[in-house]
Amino acid sequence: GLKHAISTKIINFNNEKMQITWAARELFPSENVSFSYTFDEGKHKVWKPCPTYLFDQDYNSGCLFKTEGPTLAISIRNSNGSEELFSKRLKSDFYIKPNRPENVTFFWKEDTVTVSCNKPERAVKCLRLELQYKSKFDKDWQSRTSKCCSVGEQGFDPRKCYSFRVRLKRLVPYCNVVNYSSDWEAETFWKNGTLLDSCDDDIKSQSNTVIVLSCLLAVLLMILIFLILLCKWQRLQKSVMPAIPDPKYIFADLFNDHNGNFQEWIDKADHAVVQTKLEYEEPECIIEAESQQEDEKNSDKQGSREKILTFSGAPENNDSNAAQTACLMPTSNTIATFAGFHILMNDDMYVML
Repeated sequence: GLKHAISTKIINFNNEKMQITWAARELFPSENVSFSYTFDEGKHKVWKPCPTYLFDQDYNSGCLFKTEGPTLAISIRNSNGSEELFSKRLKSDFYIKPNRPENVTFFWKEDTVTVSCNKPERAVKCLRLELQYKSKFDKDWQSRTSKCCSVGEQGFDPRKCYSFRVRLKRLVPYCNVVNYSSDWEAETFWKNGTLLDSCDDDIKSQSNTVIVLSCLLAVLLMILIFLILLCKWQRLQKSVMPAIPDPKYIFADLFNDHNGNFQEWIDKADHAVVQTKLEYEEPECIIEAESQQEDEKNSDKQGSREKILTFSGAPENNDSNAAQTACLMPTSNTIATFAGFHILMNDDMYVML
């Protein structure tokens, strides 16, 4: 039962070297086993010991030897070779792992790229060429597979930098019982048909562009906020602290004609006021005695009476109203005559009749 329970991993490297490995620590924890193989068929087989052992913590865990034919038989025995622990027959061609693609070339035409490589010497029909690519802004690889040994893809953005890698795969189950692919060819970097050392520079340029645009947007936003605050501050200032009018415009003649000389300006202003007052002052009037004896006849009849003045207030004498109003404020140092009396009047006196 143990002969059929042991699990092994078999790899035929491009039909040139065979590698057989097993789990030594789990399967044979107490001893080092021995390995032998043969490519002969029939009864007369010649078993060859393992030329190169692989080790896992000082225990034999595998064997590496040259591929010599399509049919392989292997045997694992105990340390002295007296007991066979495991044996198996297999087709070595069903475990081929191809080599990396050789002489990989990239051909660009606008947004289309075609990748090709040299054809292997054997089993070309069993091989497929796989292309994987991604930009630095993509999380996962995009994959495209075609017959060996050319594959093409379109839709590449000339503004982006892309990473490319290629490998060869064996067809399953027509050619292999295990899905083996070659190792990836060295990764290359392209942008718009130009080979680059890396895409880091492209990321930096994109980052710099984003930073510049962000800074510009931030500056514009700050300017907008500043203008809004300025408008609101002006409104608040007008409502809380109303603007004080500039005396320069109210007293234009003070600043324009007198260069701010207040004394000179006030003297001229007083002179103008006096001049205006004189121009508009009503002429003084002297109310003459209206009462005289009309004739001697009337004086004899009525007797000697004092002369009286007839002033405004009598309803029958409408012409004397203006004279009464005009004489309420006599001018300074004026002699007023009333019924034969002479009265000296100044600015501080007035007469009420």
